[in-house]
Amino acid sequence: QGQLVESGGGLVQAGGSLRLSCAASGSILRINDMGWYRQAPGKQRELVAVITSGGITNYADSVKDRFTISRDYAKNTVYLQMSSLKPDDTAVYYCNADIIYSGSFRQRIWGQGTQVTVSS
Repeated sequence: QGQLVESGGGLVQAGGSLRLSCAASGSILRINDMGWYRQAPGKQRELVAVITSGGITNYADSVKDRFTISRDYAKNTVYLQMSSLKPDDTAVYYCNADIIYSGSFRQRIWGQGTQVTVSS
């Protein structure tokens, strides 16, 4: 069906900012929730933030007041604005979306991941 393409990762110093983007492609009828997860070396993948089709957001406690998730519904794109970054935020960040395609085919898919590295 479709795919999620992420961009915006990189290397930043502690206290800095980065903005991640994730665009969904394909014959999309509707996207329900879109979210960001991350996985650090040796750790399980964890939820960072999620935004519903209605714009309701939810954040992990560790990123509240530092990260902001938003969506551009017309572009089928979700963003993650990350500020006051800490070395503990270093991880591969993955986009995830619950998508309904033409023909009413529904699929939850993952992006390929983008590396975020925060130096101390």
